[in-house]
Amino acid sequence: MSRVRPQPISSETMSSAEDTPLLTLLSDYAGWHAGQTPDAPATTLDGAVRTYGDLGRDVEALARALIAAGISKGDRVAMLAPPCPDYLTVFLATAAVGGIWVGLNPRYRYDELSYVVRDCVPRLIIGRRRMAGRDYLEDLKALASEASADLVLTEVEDGSDPSLLALSAFIAQGLAVSDHDLAARRASVATRDPCLIVYTSGSTGKPKGAVLHHQGLILPALEEGERLRGEPLCLLNYLPINHIGCIGDISALALVNGGKLAFLEQFDVEAGLATMAAEGVTLWGTVPSVFEMTVAHPAFAQTDLSAVRRVFWGGAAMPAPTVKALIAVADRMGTNYGLTESCGPITATGDMIVRTDDDVSTATESVGRPTRCYQVRLRGEHGSLVSTPGVDGEIEAKGAPLFLGYWNRPDATAEAFTEDGWFRTGDVGAWLDDGRLRITGRLKEMYKSGGYNVYPREIEAVLEAYPAITEAAVVGVSNPVWGEVGVAFVVARGEIDLVALQTHCRERLANYKIPKRFVIEPDLPRLPVGKVDKLALRRRAMET
Repeated sequence: MSRVRPQPISSETMSSAEDTPLLTLLSDYAGWHAGQTPDAPATTLDGAVRTYGDLGRDVEALARALIAAGISKGDRVAMLAPPCPDYLTVFLATAAVGGIWVGLNPRYRYDELSYVVRDCVPRLIIGRRRMAGRDYLEDLKALASEASADLVLTEVEDGSDPSLLALSAFIAQGLAVSDHDLAARRASVATRDPCLIVYTSGSTGKPKGAVLHHQGLILPALEEGERLRGEPLCLLNYLPINHIGCIGDISALALVNGGKLAFLEQFDVEAGLATMAAEGVTLWGTVPSVFEMTVAHPAFAQTDLSAVRRVFWGGAAMPAPTVKALIAVADRMGTNYGLTESCGPITATGDMIVRTDDDVSTATESVGRPTRCYQVRLRGEHGSLVSTPGVDGEIEAKGAPLFLGYWNRPDATAEAFTEDGWFRTGDVGAWLDDGRLRITGRLKEMYKSGGYNVYPREIEAVLEAYPAITEAAVVGVSNPVWGEVGVAFVVARGEIDLVALQTHCRERLANYKIPKRFVIEPDLPRLPVGKVDKLALRRRAMET
């Protein structure tokens, strides 16, 4: 049977609206929408609404305070907070005055927070004292001491140390800054000036700080927003504030296009579904692991998600059964491929209509075509460029949104680029016959078995196609005969017949790709952003 491919949705099916302008700074969009639609909701948290008028005023007031506090262009401002409206205000105000904002994840332990602070050396740290039952006051004091930074708390409790400065008092100091001085500072900031450092997850080593710029966050949001013109836009944001998904894929997309951000400070499935229903989320985007947990939860079928018009995922491959379950919510779906360093998608599918099993299969087999912002090429193992469909190569990209480099890591920055200026993603892919890109795996996850290159993602996709398996992760470990062999960790929805599973693999994979060991787990260890922690699995594989 021939495969019916999901068809892109034409622009004629959407209402038209005036295009959002290309502004110089990401922070400029707070003021622009405040002028155009001051009463439109910008953020919500626990039912409390802040309009674009509120957001514009708050960003301007804090920008004045940062100038009054001596924050100069290029100074770092770090913030410890959950995803919330305050995070957005502090980030945009810092960016508006030419500062560089750094998010700190409350889930990190002190040593992890200290690593980031010692690396970026912020001039100012803003933090919330209590989150999820943990008191961060002593940690915040110690972090500020390590960096010789000023410390501001978003709220100061009665009876606490009088030396602690509350954010409200800090903002009041900005009243002394004139309109002229504020305008002059904003005018001194260029669109490709750095505004943000995002530390990579560290899944393959010590985190590096990717330095991102205003233009890199604006351009992908504008391109994505073109297909949303004339429609209501509301996104759920529960991702940690130190992650590009929170800042770029969700916050920048909503801000640039005048949408609403429905914040959820601490994610669980029921709270996420309840917030989506209450706030009318129209664009539901998250990582596949969260979609899997959500569609498996009893509350999924009982929640009114009728406002959702589109579903999109990124960061990993989506299992076909999960995509199929989401058709009941919205049949417009999409995925993309990008990295922290790319600021936004390098490739994207755009809107796909997904209704049938064939549609599901097609929707999960690729990450689409290069976006308007990017050129993409593949480089083979021996250095030659790859154009033949089905042949693996490292994905290289070039485009205006690319990051400026790694903070204080010139050697790592140089290694990340080819001699002719293309960014080496470290990911491996292959072109399909129709020009779409399929992700095979990561170079650093690749292992050699019997002299052959093995890319785990290809094996994981085969395992996840087995009916009893909901998720799979494959890692390579040393072997005296073959050099390295694969160990597969799988999460099952029922009993697994290992003989039948091996037969399933033999029918679909070359012998050297078949894992030599299968480990059944109730769940897989994850990094703070929801991705599978391959380092933890590799350690586990080596210990057993």
